[in-house]
Amino acid sequence: MLEVLQTILVTVATLAILVAIHEFGHFWVARRCGIKVLRFSVGFGKPLLKWTDRSGTEYVLAGIPLGGYVKMLDEREGPVADHELDQAFSRASPAKRIAIAAAGPVANLILAVLVYWAVFLNGVNGVAPIIDTVVPGSLAEQAGLQTGQEIVAVDGEETPTWEALQMQLLERIGEQGKLAFAVKPKGSDNVQHTEVQLERWMSDVDEPNPLKELGVQLYVPKVEAQVDEVVAGGAAERAGMQSGDLVVSVDGQPMADWAEWVDLVRSSPGVEMILLVERGDALVSLRFTPDRKLDEEGKAFGFAGVSAVMPEWPESMRRTVDYGIFSGFSAAVAKTYKMSAFTLESIKKMITGLLSPKNLSGPITIAKVASSSAQYGVFAWLSFLALLSVSLAVLNLLPVPVLDGGHIVYALIEWGSGKPVTEKVQALANQVGLLLVVCLMVFALYNDVLRL
Repeated sequence: MLEVLQTILVTVATLAILVAIHEFGHFWVARRCGIKVLRFSVGFGKPLLKWTDRSGTEYVLAGIPLGGYVKMLDEREGPVADHELDQAFSRASPAKRIAIAAAGPVANLILAVLVYWAVFLNGVNGVAPIIDTVVPGSLAEQAGLQTGQEIVAVDGEETPTWEALQMQLLERIGEQGKLAFAVKPKGSDNVQHTEVQLERWMSDVDEPNPLKELGVQLYVPKVEAQVDEVVAGGAAERAGMQSGDLVVSVDGQPMADWAEWVDLVRSSPGVEMILLVERGDALVSLRFTPDRKLDEEGKAFGFAGVSAVMPEWPESMRRTVDYGIFSGFSAAVAKTYKMSAFTLESIKKMITGLLSPKNLSGPITIAKVASSSAQYGVFAWLSFLALLSVSLAVLNLLPVPVLDGGHIVYALIEWGSGKPVTEKVQALANQVGLLLVVCLMVFALYNDVLRL
């Protein structure tokens, strides 16, 4: 219950920030253009809180935080007094309407830059992508990648961390042509170059995992079957397990690592077993029976109620990049641009069939990722917030009626032809655009449900 409540609170906070910044962009520029703003709302539905300023603008915080809007004085939505006609959005010049429509997405891009800037000023930590195993017959083997090599660049872009490597590989989804690697052999600073041919890589994969599809498993430190924390009242505590215990064997079967121990426990719900644990300098024998629990499909599994002692990464594999004020800002701008281009390219690939539309995510996935990122700390959550802000900006700039990009297209047509798009054509286009947006939202929600 607590986890569900946390997910809800983090999701509401994330969406509220994004929507408030987006709508504030429209609001701020509209005011500067002399347009009267009637209402600034964050959320839809029944107002939870509202107040009115001296200019007559009503500010609303509503109960459904899945959007928001800025309502401006407009002859198309109701009668406008003669003395206020010059403050109506419908009477504004095309240039002003373009500025107002673009202001929301621009505000989201500015937010992304500022958030990434804060993240970079804190320092970026990561782990070097060093190859542990190469799958026989895979693209990695064809490229000549080998165990122990560090992948230092992909297609000429440096990949100092796992995250950087994943990002570079994701950019090649659905593409064909050469995928180029720069690698350093173990214990050497000599950079070697190799490549492999791609043919619509991962275009038919519903949930792409670039490293898996490449045929590479990166090195991670071995997690010993050593207990860190013991859950009060759980099966492990009842058996007498203590923090620091190292599981040596189960019913005489040696335990190589934590994964083997977990697999054995999960496959043995309610089954008594004899554990031999190393406690300090002594070996202790314990009678242990995993608790029986049910998964989402109603299938039983065993549960011990312990966590593992996590190993330290070798110092030689740690990568830390520290930024100053100016270098951090420059990196934040570059990151925002890169993520914007990646989002736009992904949309293009979905439309052209180079990327499975099942990768489209909706509110449930956003909620899950927002919650999990918050658990990893404030800077992990900030990085996700920046990514969502970029996505919101790019999507709203698409030339689709009812979106900001659609309003920009209307204004550009009027600017070029000297005549506004007729209300009849706009109404029809808006209906088509709304239908398209609703269909996409329903499809994204459908994908979310399937993932569950």
